[in-house]
Amino acid sequence: MANSGFQLLGYFLALGGWVGIISTTALPQWKQSSYTGDAIITAVGLYEGLWMSCASQSTGQVQCKVYDSLLLLEAHIQASRALMIVSVVFGFIGIIVSVVGMKCTKVGDNNPLTKSRIAISGGVLFLMAGLCTLVAVSWYEFGSALFVGWASASLTILGGSFLCCSCPNEERRSQSYYRSSQLSTAKESNLKKTTSVKGEQYL
Repeated sequence: MANSGFQLLGYFLALGGWVGIISTTALPQWKQSSYTGDAIITAVGLYEGLWMSCASQSTGQVQCKVYDSLLLLEAHIQASRALMIVSVVFGFIGIIVSVVGMKCTKVGDNNPLTKSRIAISGGVLFLMAGLCTLVAVSWYEFGSALFVGWASASLTILGGSFLCCSCPNEERRSQSYYRSSQLSTAKESNLKKTTSVKGEQYL
């Protein structure tokens, strides 16, 4: 069974990955290209993201244009945008669920078995968020924002895996052992009382 420190480490790793997923979703450098004219002064860097396209000139001026219509976008942009939105939503829900399920918090049910199951649910949500991000950035064309996406997906998957290490079966075994020890103690005390009563009767 993972201790509270292990769960806390997984939570912060997944939280950092989720912040990176949001940054990846907003960055326009999903696809990069450049155009150079006859003179260096006409060099232009072109960037394409999920929400806008930008042009950076060699003079330092940057111009961005938000996509006008969702229906006019290419299929890979629409799919990647949907996957990233789903990833952000899964990560947000995973943050809330994991806080309730971690042992170091007093939120929600105090039953260790229930909290372990809730922590596993939060870990699964983080895993799904990381996988959605991984699919989106691996499917898209090359750009510097994809490196941020790969790193964010790795952190989220790693943190979710740590949270999923809470095993409710071990909690159940420990609780059954505690109950059996209580029953055996009660039986011993009853046996002692019966023996003492019989001894008094003989006297």
